[in-house]
Amino acid sequence: MERFTGKAVAITGGGSGIGKATAARFVAEGARVVINGRDVAKLEATAREIDPSGRNVVVSAGDIADPATGAALVEAAVSRFGQLDVLVNNAGVFNPKPFLELTEADYDWYLDTILKGKFFTAQAAAKAMKDRGGAIVQTGSMWAIQAIGATPSAAYSAANAGVHAMVRNLAIELAPFKIRINAVAPAVIETPVYSTFMSAQQVRDVLPTFNAFHPLGRNGQPGDVAEAILFLASDQAAWITGTVLPVDGGVTAGRQ
Repeated sequence: MERFTGKAVAITGGGSGIGKATAARFVAEGARVVINGRDVAKLEATAREIDPSGRNVVVSAGDIADPATGAALVEAAVSRFGQLDVLVNNAGVFNPKPFLELTEADYDWYLDTILKGKFFTAQAAAKAMKDRGGAIVQTGSMWAIQAIGATPSAAYSAANAGVHAMVRNLAIELAPFKIRINAVAPAVIETPVYSTFMSAQQVRDVLPTFNAFHPLGRNGQPGDVAEAILFLASDQAAWITGTVLPVDGGVTAGRQ
């Protein structure tokens, strides 16, 4: 099934993890994609892997905390593909640290990357979409819905709660332009983000201990979230806007 033939998609945090899996699925369903991230070499390698032809994936590197980066990403889609139909606001950062140890720099890192980045990238996308409609999907977080003692994340969770609130507000404001906006709220997904604060051996040791945390008995994979993102971006979700969809193996439903 090719739900996105002729569509142009922009994805932040597209070089690895959920963003990379999502980009690959969009291309498989006929879309042309611009991927953003901070590491241009990683982006280019991802683009070659997803689309060896070089025709359907382009890169737009930069730190999404700078509003100019989001504007450049949208401009790359419009200039290369003539339009922007879908924005996947996926870029994020994660490094659990106790509240009493969080610094202003930590706080700014979370709020700038997760909330400010998504806010201004969504604004740039909405300006490009307002005459033709479109869909925006944010990657929020289960941690914004429920606190987990094992992974203290006050600033991260606060930033993602802002992302969830933005979804509801923008759903109302952008509905007259036929722009839908929704979010996914993942629990533990096995992505490279854990390697940013744990050694390879720690990742191998620690991640499996979270399998049982999820009622369905396993951690999530990037593809689990990508499928939910594609659904929310597709015409199958044409009457869905302003929602936050948990993709969490049952965590927010309750405890065993």
